[in-house]
Amino acid sequence: MHSLLSTHPCLRLLSRALSMATGSPEASVPTGSDYIAGSVSVVFVTCPNDKIAKNIARSVVEKRLAACVNLVPQITSVYEWKGKIEEDSEVMMMMKTQTALAPSLTEFIRTVHPYEVVEVITLPVQQGNLPYLHWVKDSTTTHQ
Repeated sequence: MHSLLSTHPCLRLLSRALSMATGSPEASVPTGSDYIAGSVSVVFVTCPNDKIAKNIARSVVEKRLAACVNLVPQITSVYEWKGKIEEDSEVMMMMKTQTALAPSLTEFIRTVHPYEVVEVITLPVQQGNLPYLHWVKDSTTTHQ
């Protein structure tokens, strides 16, 4: 592995950065072998306002149903509802969680969310920054 790192300029930079970060000249490039594709998901939920979004975000993190929730303010949603075209200002929530927790997370959101029909969309993460993906898994618990 070390010879591969020393041959390509980009990999040499990565090797040097890893060595500096760990304090070890033997730092290696992380492989994806210990992450199971799709075991972490991003869950999208829209909310009518910032206050409700923050309350839900705090609750799901406290309950360890999500490791992190990003709030994206001031999105505009255009949709058909009960035969009429609607346009609303909303807040988008992006939650990171274990895929196994998505059903529990969805059910919790349905109990606390004010919408009659709540948008909860779960997308599996195929790959990403391994330390972050491991942190998501460590920050959430599986409810069996």
